[in-house]
Amino acid sequence: MATRLKLTSFENSSLLRKLTIFYFVISIVPFGFLYYLYLQLQSTGKIEIDAETFNTALLWVGSGVFVGYFAMRTMVNKLTDITRRNTETLEQILGIEKIRSISSGNSNEIAILAKSFNEITSRLEENIRNLELAKKTLHSVLSRVGEGISSMDNIDNFLQLIVETMTESLQSETGALFLMDEASKEFYLKVAYGSTLAVNAQIRIPSEGGIFSTALSANRAELIEKISAELNPAAIFVPPVICAPLVLHDHVLGVMAVWGRKAQEPYNDEELNLFYNLALQTAVAIENSRLNEDAEKTYFETISALALAVEAKDPYSRGHSDRVARLCVDIGKMFNLNSTDLNLLRDAAKLHDLGKIGVTDAVLKKDGALTQDEMEMMKRHCEIGEGIIKPIRSLKNLCELIRHHHEKLDGSGYPDRIKGNEITFLTRILTVADIYDALTSARSYRPSFSSQKAFEELRKMKDQIDQKVVDVLANLLKNPTA
Repeated sequence: MATRLKLTSFENSSLLRKLTIFYFVISIVPFGFLYYLYLQLQSTGKIEIDAETFNTALLWVGSGVFVGYFAMRTMVNKLTDITRRNTETLEQILGIEKIRSISSGNSNEIAILAKSFNEITSRLEENIRNLELAKKTLHSVLSRVGEGISSMDNIDNFLQLIVETMTESLQSETGALFLMDEASKEFYLKVAYGSTLAVNAQIRIPSEGGIFSTALSANRAELIEKISAELNPAAIFVPPVICAPLVLHDHVLGVMAVWGRKAQEPYNDEELNLFYNLALQTAVAIENSRLNEDAEKTYFETISALALAVEAKDPYSRGHSDRVARLCVDIGKMFNLNSTDLNLLRDAAKLHDLGKIGVTDAVLKKDGALTQDEMEMMKRHCEIGEGIIKPIRSLKNLCELIRHHHEKLDGSGYPDRIKGNEITFLTRILTVADIYDALTSARSYRPSFSSQKAFEELRKMKDQIDQKVVDVLANLLKNPTA
């Protein structure tokens, strides 16, 4: 089959073709003028021009035309060469298919270049919009991180936020943070995000010879594009994987990793550097949290020692706080409270009478009933206890229980005379346990009550204490009057 010629309009023709057509048209003018002049002169006979002279003049004109043409052609070739190189550059930016689409039905280099630049301008405008969106996203992420730092009670919430943010920022499907088990020198999964991967202590990755060994030895972020089966026994990693060690003072705390790239482009060096820097900052946060936990543990132990010192001053209340703590935990378990609430109850019970350190020995050890003034002094121990622990951030959740453990449902308690639903459920448990142990302990002004008599007293206080808690305590102690 014969090849059909593709017709292109003059407007869409290439620069070289346009030059050829223009020069051909322009060259006709001098040749035509010379020929016309030659005919006129020959017809009038005023000036005789022989054929040789005319041909010489014609040759000079023709030579000038051709020299001008080739000179202009050289200039146009340079221009088209520049345009071609620009087009090649644009192909790298826009892609060959896009350039072909733009140049389809058009061989005009300038027009193609103009359309290409228009396309680039459109993409630049889109990139600017994306940058603005990224700016807003970054601001939102920073706000979330800031809120996480200010509101978190422990490091776990912050680590979850870090892994979530980094996984989304790197357009990945899954992110995880592993911590080092110092005893076994293995990494265990601490935080997971973005897949069905669950935090499971059974997932163990060796620190030596494992998937993270290269990143650990190089102490930098690594891109793992292929993973052998022996390095991925649980089949949780899907390459490509980015991992970075959590290192502080040459001590490995753990490893952070993301995998399952959603975007078509592979992870780049800039993203690796960002990931590594975040891993370093996360290591600092983990270490600071551990130091804070150690310091707060020391604070709690010191304050507990103060509470024991208070009990030591009064032989009748010795062991009271520990007994109340055990009762609170047992009651809490009967109500299916979570571990956080159980720990809160236990710690509050151990410190609930801490404020008695501000009460004089004369009042604490007094035989017999207290006077009105002495009673007012004794009542202040709730506020004093709260004031002692309030500056300690890790113990701030204990403040409400310590301050209100002598409040009553009918508003007859102290120090704030709150009532009903204003008294939290945990405080109600502490109140019942505290009263029960006080009733069943000997005092200077009375002997200890039997368990049965103590419950009789608790039943009489039906308008003051939560009887549901009393019922649970009765069942717990297998009291026949329950």
